Amino acid sequence: MAAAGPSRRLFEVFVARVPWTAGPNEVKQYFAQFGSVRKCLVPFDKETGFHKGFGWVGFSTEEGLKNTLQKDTHILEGAKLDVKRQKSKGHFSNRRTADIS
Repeated sequence: MAAAGPSRRLFEVFVARVPWTAGPNEVKQYFAQFGSVRKCLVPFDKETGFHKGFGWVGFSTEEGLKNTLQKDTHILEGAKLDVKRQKSKGHFSNRRTADIS
């Protein structure tokens, strides 16, 4: 039996209340302090050109997810983020939108 390669599973959090001044790169950079971020998706509104104020962050390991959820308050660019564990099968596996990997 061959040794298992890196896990393809993502450990995701849903992030709400993302300030309009922060884009996907800033969100990814913020959450990188908790673990290796494999994906970060912040959907944009085609009409306004601004993001919708929420997104998803996918960690490579469960440890990154746990580290994120252990912190009570997340502040990005002066705004308090609302961070919750992604409960469904996963957001990235069924989306075809651009993301920062």
